Amino acid sequence: MQIIVCVKAVPDTATRIKIASNGQKIDQEGVKYALGPYDARACAKAIELRDAIKGDSKVIAIASGFSDGERDAKKRLKDVLALGADKGVFIADPDPEHRDPLSVAQALAAAIKAQGKWDLVLFGRQAVDDQNLAVGPMTAALLGVACVTDAVALEVTGDKAVVTRAAESRTETIEVKLPACVTAQRDLAEEKYPKLKDILGAGKKPIETFAFAWPAPAWEVKKLSAPPPRQAGKIVGEGPDAVPKLLELLQSEAKALTF
Repeated sequence: MQIIVCVKAVPDTATRIKIASNGQKIDQEGVKYALGPYDARACAKAIELRDAIKGDSKVIAIASGFSDGERDAKKRLKDVLALGADKGVFIADPDPEHRDPLSVAQALAAAIKAQGKWDLVLFGRQAVDDQNLAVGPMTAALLGVACVTDAVALEVTGDKAVVTRAAESRTETIEVKLPACVTAQRDLAEEKYPKLKDILGAGKKPIETFAFAWPAPAWEVKKLSAPPPRQAGKIVGEGPDAVPKLLELLQSEAKALTF
């Protein structure tokens, strides 16, 4: 079984993001990049499935992005190789920060097809920088296979996968025929941490370069802005006597209630 996991270099979630002076990009000074939390769960699940299936199973990690510096996508591929993946595939992108999701999906789909026969592609449900939640389903559409999103459990038996996905106030269990794509919620697997020997060994595993002719951007970022600061809270009273005033403010001022 050949399992492919697609990952992205994103700012570490502990990083304090600032807007660059041009108002269209983030200021890169002091920004640390990492494997996103959803991607990390997808990687952990891919390796878990491979180890359970055994035989001639492989995990291939694919990433597009910059080829040097802190945002080097190959660094994130090495993270996945250190976790246990067998091979990395790097797609150089001269401008990943403003790349539209469809272009990324086209690049990933082309690289996936170049791997020959494959059975399962895993994605994080979203990248924590742009929050589009689009690349996984778009890639599946380009590959012509089913896609199950927001997976919290995944089992593979033969040519079928049983996926439990998170839905609004409930879960759904779906059986899907392989090959297929699945996007991972945080609950899909426990995040794994490589040992020193695994980190050192990752440098000996292959990372191939896949050439892709990026199309012209389908969108242009006009402006980035920080979210507005939170307003100070109000104390409207104490005990049951404060409830009418609280409801009034929630309806008229906060616009959080409608009657």
